[in-house]
Amino acid sequence: MVEELVLDETELEDAHLTEDDHIRSSLAEADASGHPGFPGEAVRRMHARRDDDCYPRKQLFRFDRVRADGEILHPYAGRREDEKWVICFYLPFTEAWGEMPEAEFIRLPVSTTADLRKRALRLTTGSAPTDTDQ
Repeated sequence: MVEELVLDETELEDAHLTEDDHIRSSLAEADASGHPGFPGEAVRRMHARRDDDCYPRKQLFRFDRVRADGEILHPYAGRREDEKWVICFYLPFTEAWGEMPEAEFIRLPVSTTADLRKRALRLTTGSAPTDTDQ
């Protein structure tokens, strides 16, 4: 018998027949996405906060969000402030750190590949993207 496993759309996109297929797919995605990646110090800081984190909705950290100004927010931890949660995030294009109330963060749209490309274009051209930028 084989256990049935249900995959969501993100997990399904990450399913590959071989490890080589997975590596090739990951490299192609990285080349096309425009994401700047994470410097080592940022990864260390995010990982340190996750280790001692007691945030109950960790699945919220699976997806980056995009602010109205087009900035990409990478959530990595949550902390309690009074009776509410605050989400800690990293901004990969500016290498800055921020926080916002969980309720406000959840209302932001999930970042798409198009959002990453628009933000990357703004970084290289120094101007704000238009609706026609892809």
